[in-house]
Amino acid sequence: MGKGIQPVSYRIEKGLHALLAAPAVLGLPSSAQAASFQSAQLAGTAPTAIALGAVAFGVAATFLAIRYRRQTEEIRKTADSSILELRAALDEFETVLAGMPEVTVIWHEPGGEPRVFGRIAEVLPLAKQARSVLDLASWLDDADANALARRLAELRVEGKGFDLTVTSRDGRSVRAAGRVLGAAAVLRLRMAKAGLAGSGDNLKPEDMADIGSAKAIFGLLSKPAWIRDANGRLVYGNPAYLHLARTLGKWEPGGELCEIFDAPARARHMAALEKAGGTVVIGGIKLPESGLSDIVMFTVDGGTAGYLRTQGTTASGDSANLGHLAGIIDALATPVAVFDARRQLIHFNRAYAKLWDLDPEWLRSGPDERAVLDRLRTQDQLPNEADYRAWRSAHLSAYSLSAPREESWYLPDGRTLNVIAAPASANGGVIYLFEDITERLALETRYNALIQVQRETINALSEGVAVFGTNGRLRLSNTQLSALWKLPINELGRNPHIDQIAEACASSLPEDGARIWRDLKRSIVDLDPSRPDSSGRLERSDGRLVDYAIVRLPDGQTMATFVDVTELANYQRILKERNDALITADRLKDAFVQNVSYEFRSPLTNIIGFADLLASGEAGPLTERQRAYTDYIRSSSTALGVLIDNILDLATVDAGVAELDIGEHDIGDLVEKARAGVAGAFAATDGGKPLNLAIDLAPDLPRLQADGTRVVQILYNLLSNAARFSEPGAEVRLSVKARGGHVLFVVEDEGAGISEDMKAAIFQRFEGQAVEGRQRGAGLGLAIVKTFVNLHGGTVRMEAREPHGTRVTVSLPAAHSAEIAGVAE
Repeated sequence: MGKGIQPVSYRIEKGLHALLAAPAVLGLPSSAQAASFQSAQLAGTAPTAIALGAVAFGVAATFLAIRYRRQTEEIRKTADSSILELRAALDEFETVLAGMPEVTVIWHEPGGEPRVFGRIAEVLPLAKQARSVLDLASWLDDADANALARRLAELRVEGKGFDLTVTSRDGRSVRAAGRVLGAAAVLRLRMAKAGLAGSGDNLKPEDMADIGSAKAIFGLLSKPAWIRDANGRLVYGNPAYLHLARTLGKWEPGGELCEIFDAPARARHMAALEKAGGTVVIGGIKLPESGLSDIVMFTVDGGTAGYLRTQGTTASGDSANLGHLAGIIDALATPVAVFDARRQLIHFNRAYAKLWDLDPEWLRSGPDERAVLDRLRTQDQLPNEADYRAWRSAHLSAYSLSAPREESWYLPDGRTLNVIAAPASANGGVIYLFEDITERLALETRYNALIQVQRETINALSEGVAVFGTNGRLRLSNTQLSALWKLPINELGRNPHIDQIAEACASSLPEDGARIWRDLKRSIVDLDPSRPDSSGRLERSDGRLVDYAIVRLPDGQTMATFVDVTELANYQRILKERNDALITADRLKDAFVQNVSYEFRSPLTNIIGFADLLASGEAGPLTERQRAYTDYIRSSSTALGVLIDNILDLATVDAGVAELDIGEHDIGDLVEKARAGVAGAFAATDGGKPLNLAIDLAPDLPRLQADGTRVVQILYNLLSNAARFSEPGAEVRLSVKARGGHVLFVVEDEGAGISEDMKAAIFQRFEGQAVEGRQRGAGLGLAIVKTFVNLHGGTVRMEAREPHGTRVTVSLPAAHSAEIAGVAE
């Protein structure tokens, strides 16, 4: 801060000197006048200079404070990042130390609390707390405990390192090494290595001349071993011996050593050893978890020693027993790993290394299975378990198995493994097979979901469904099958044979249930690949009608479906009877209408004749009113005649006997006949307005090949329909022209028009009788028009005119063809 301010003070001092030197520069006198002048000048400028200096000082101080703050923030961020990295590195180092097959104790301060890392069980198998390793007297012999305590004191106080081997109370050799690393004192404990086979098959009695040597070697042995003093009293048992004694129920942790052999057996063993004179092998010993074993006994200085050895093993141990299987294991695509009784990996295949992504070279070094599991755990490749140690202990219990065991591992990456553990050999050990069943489970899940959907689907069907396998057993069914054949659902769920279903139906339908299913069996249980599907109807004794269908499925199975059609058959029978009755009634109606219409013709002819006679005046003159009445009679009679003709024509068409009398006709003559008929039917009566009918014939009309009578009927019905639906006196126009081999008859009126929804129905019978805004009619005229137009092979179209009115266009072929003549639609 001081260095930052110095330039500013320097500038202020320089400014003051410049002010003091100003008179000389300006040429003022340097005498007392000059001195007084300078004093006056300084008195005037001093406040300004002080203020400027204060401002400059404040600016510089603010700038330096901001810069210092930024530097401090950057340093803090760098420190935080370094702390995080150091913490991560520390966690990693602690994890490595905790996974090492040794125990590490670190004292950071001479009087501070130590920190313990590593697997305590490697040194103290029965210890439950890490600090137990520092209670030296609890697990070391007194002499070794005192020696190690003295060396530790020298290490922590004087910084002297050491290396020594101590012996635990259970006879195991432990290597202890002390070092000073920086300001910390470090103790490392690990099991001493020995060149002995863990199975005990390579032990040499001459290597164990005294009890101490025997304890050290037996502590490394994976087989039960013991030592007796000169009086035959048991003085030592290794961990395998203690485990066997506990299995036999003769020892509890913390208790005294006990014998696993009874007194007579011990007497026989000692007698055999004495007789052999140094070393004896006693065979045929059967103990739990040991198989058929041999007892190897020999004398040592101060007593005797003995251990159990698997009977019939060779010096090469488990690896030799795998010699004939190694090639097979290597060729397998299934991951396989073999561990011996000491939990050391003795064989694996490439699939195993690939499954766990482990270095083959490291695997060939024969790591302990616990080390393999710990490495897999650090790689996050083991199942997530809250208590990893308990899970690992349960997994390692496979070394005591007498039969294969299966379990499922659900890995964090989503894979599922089926892990099979089986005893490797009589010497102990485990063979592991790892089967990746992830895809199989996924397929099973999808298959089960598909089956469930299929089952729910067929249960929702109204038909009874049964699927039979090629062996005749029911594979799939639904609830409707049970209800239809009165079978218990639980019986169908047991996949019965079709013969069993027939027996069950014999109880529910005693009269014909068994017979029906025996007949169905011939089609269901048939291995002929060319057999066709079948179907039919069953009439049961209880009155039910059942339709069945038997279909062969692509996989060779057979599906049978059953539908209760009793109600449907009854409805069909009723509908058929009603239809037959309606057909009969329609025939009677047609016959009645035809007969009555013919009967109407004779009196109608008389009415028309006498009306014409009265209108002619031959019977005498008529008054105006009488003449109006006569005109009404004549027009109504004409309309009635046309109606009767229409009814007879429609009856002829319905009977299928309608025929056309084709001939050549002059279109003008046909139009004139239609006009005359309409004029007579719509003659002015009682002072009413006459029909205003306009005819427009094109000059180049061809001769028409058609049934003249039917064409006149067509035109008459069109014109009368237009006149009926028009106001009195309104114009009705008929235009005739030729176009493209057809003759077009166009009838237009000035009525109210027709809506879009009535166009399709207007040509139906009895539909044109009540159109809004028009007069009522019989509703047969336009039906007759469409019928006879279709018989001629023509078309009829109706459309609205603008601004009002209706236009009907009939197109008839000018040249008749027999191929287009037929029954009207």
